[in-house]
Amino acid sequence: MKITNCKLSKKSTEDTTQIFCAGSYRRSAADVLGIRPNTAILFYRKIRLVISRHSALEADQVFEGSVESDERCSGGKRKGKRGTGAAGKVVVFGILKHGGKVYTVVVDNAKKESLLPVIAKKIMPDSVVYTDSLSSDDVLDVGGFHHHRINHGKTFAQRQNHINGIGNFWNQAKRVLRKYNGIDRKSFPLFLKECGFRFNFGTPSEQLKILRDWCGI
Repeated sequence: MKITNCKLSKKSTEDTTQIFCAGSYRRSAADVLGIRPNTAILFYRKIRLVISRHSALEADQVFEGSVESDERCSGGKRKGKRGTGAAGKVVVFGILKHGGKVYTVVVDNAKKESLLPVIAKKIMPDSVVYTDSLSSDDVLDVGGFHHHRINHGKTFAQRQNHINGIGNFWNQAKRVLRKYNGIDRKSFPLFLKECGFRFNFGTPSEQLKILRDWCGI
């Protein structure tokens, strides 16, 4: 998927993409480049759509070996009620290959019926899967996986047994999403895929190189 119907000049397109990769807010990009805020907002959305499309193409790639999984509630508005009942909150399920990439998806809830199809699609049977001790991870006790629970009440790591990788992703995603001061539920999946992209391709220069190719810049 390339970026089409873009009114920015080639140079502005390149510069805006570079600013996106640097992690600058879209309104900051508008100020720096002297373009309208709505133009920057629209272009950032086009970038996220491209990232989401490529993430969908990679969804069939299966993780094997040592894998970490965890679910979180995210998004929602900052004001008013907090936690899982906050307006616009979504449940996100994440799977990470030890020392490798992360895959995330928005699910209806953290119950077996929602998680099992994702697990079956993304994790190879006989893989070693590390989770926390939540009861929602009981789904991994069937299906041919070697399931190891990490009790965070006692320890965060037991030698090679840990979910620090997926924990690092959640922390990085939280930093990325915090600056938007609440994201509506409809748009949240695009921002989530942005977080995965930034984690999987860690440096701005690497991200810029990839987006140049993906976006046809």
